Amino acid sequence: MTVGAVMTVFAKPLVILGPTASGKSALAMTLASRFGAHILSADSMQVYRGMDIGTAKPTTQQRTQVLHHGIDVVEPSEVFTVANFVELADATIHALAAVRTPMIVTGGTPLYYKALFEGLFNGPGADEVIRSRLRGQSNDELHARLRKVDPAAGQRIHIRDTRRLIRALEVFELTGTPISALQTEWQPEGHPCSMRHNAVWIGLQWDREALNRRINARVTAMINEGWLEETRRVLNRCGALSKTACEATGYHELSEHLCGRMSLDEAIEQIKIGTRQLARRQMKWFRRFRNVTWLAGERALEGNVEAACRLWGG
Repeated sequence: MTVGAVMTVFAKPLVILGPTASGKSALAMTLASRFGAHILSADSMQVYRGMDIGTAKPTTQQRTQVLHHGIDVVEPSEVFTVANFVELADATIHALAAVRTPMIVTGGTPLYYKALFEGLFNGPGADEVIRSRLRGQSNDELHARLRKVDPAAGQRIHIRDTRRLIRALEVFELTGTPISALQTEWQPEGHPCSMRHNAVWIGLQWDREALNRRINARVTAMINEGWLEETRRVLNRCGALSKTACEATGYHELSEHLCGRMSLDEAIEQIKIGTRQLARRQMKWFRRFRNVTWLAGERALEGNVEAACRLWGG
């Protein structure tokens, strides 16, 4: 296929969904290398400089081979919101479209996909008085209260996700209405939805036990690659992580170990558990996107590459 044909056939971005450790990055890299595409990271933790091993960031060699966007944008001490991501992603999509360069969007943050392609609920502005009061409560207290006033949001928002717990309670206090009733985060199946960008959607799905084994092996490999030392460097350089950066799976547990509050073995085990839980939440959210063609993650990479080519170029 000629370069001109590639530009014409692959005019729409390709979205590759999948839980952590599913192999979506390898699939994206192979496709991008074959067709001269750029990759846009839809991962809320790969934006932080220095947080490389724990976020499974593409290597320097991979980033030399394929141009990536949305990586190493801010310091771990800085806040990076979904609105910041949408601004960056919109600019990237328009810039690549202008020069007719194929683009692949992949990563593990469902809200990034939702915001970029479908838009977000525009709720009331921040109230610092309410937020300050809520920050004084433990996550257990916040989560328990949210389950009472908004059971749907309480089920969806993880107990460690302090930022979203506070926002949900803030919206309820300001409006008297649960945030889940105000949001249009996920339209019912078959509901017409106006997309902000047209794209081809594929996903990688795995048997749960097989994926759990991959996750456990990857956590062990990350520790062996120096994840603990990386965490120490990040904390020494930046001090405390920002309220968004601290949501990255694993860094909290390793920080607890470095502070002497948790053994390394316990931290590693907690990371494995947390990552498996994250994968289940990701798939629950990803399956709410319509028009996704799901491919078997355990199939040989080349088989999924060919399937993706047929779907993307069809």
